[in-house]
Amino acid sequence: MRRRRLITPRMIMAIIITITTVITMITTATITTTNIATTITTTTITPMLMTTSEPAPPDASSGMNADEAAALYRLMTWLSPSFPVGAFSYSSGIEWAVEAGDITDAASLRDWLAAMLGDGSGFCDAVFLAQAHCAAATQDSAALREIAELAAAFVPSRERQLETSTQGRAFIEIARSAWACDGLDEMVAACGGVTVYPVAVGIVSAAHAVPLAPAMHAFLHAVVSNWISAGARLVPLGQTDSQRILASLEADVAATAKRALEASLDDLGSATFRGDLASLRHETQYTRLFRS
Repeated sequence: MRRRRLITPRMIMAIIITITTVITMITTATITTTNIATTITTTTITPMLMTTSEPAPPDASSGMNADEAAALYRLMTWLSPSFPVGAFSYSSGIEWAVEAGDITDAASLRDWLAAMLGDGSGFCDAVFLAQAHCAAATQDSAALREIAELAAAFVPSRERQLETSTQGRAFIEIARSAWACDGLDEMVAACGGVTVYPVAVGIVSAAHAVPLAPAMHAFLHAVVSNWISAGARLVPLGQTDSQRILASLEADVAATAKRALEASLDDLGSATFRGDLASLRHETQYTRLFRS
């Protein structure tokens, strides 16, 4: 007979130790496999993230072309307050209106400028700009001369004449010096004499192939901004009030530009007698800060 072997406590302990060792080995192998898989996954994902973080190539159809970008750049420069045509030294009669009590606060300044823009010199200058631009673009020297002469004769006072002719001359000279342009000299010569500010902006814009509509809006924005700047110093007003006035005149600028683009020289006319009177009275004003 075979003898049965008894399982001693030492044997049980050995079995437990063996089982524990096997479990530990399996667990370690699993963790190692997981780490390897994680490492592989990370290595695979990282290049994908690096690839997708690179900027997408520009879509030319969604932005401006080279000509549009150049036109915008030049308009922003030519009609910026920093462009040295001396606009800051003129008030277009606003100084007398403040002294006379017509303009006393932000609301009255806003109303005065809205009238000047839509029914006064703002609209007339916009028409002259549009007509000069079209004549220059089509190289119609006879029409350009007629427009320039009419625009120079359309101002209501000596100092207003000084204001617009001085700025027009400075605008042409500085733009011509900084941006050489074929044909501009011929356009200026075709004017035959004094070239007032809106005509100067019109022919320079046309010479550089800047479209009429954005040139018109930029010009009116510059004119209104200069008026507000003068009024803010004279009333006086703070910067916030000045920006509120500019914002409130946005629709007036757009409406004036639209009318001027559709108008002809036969549509010229002014209904701002008080504004014309202000430019006349300013010539003999005893104390003043501005030239007009």
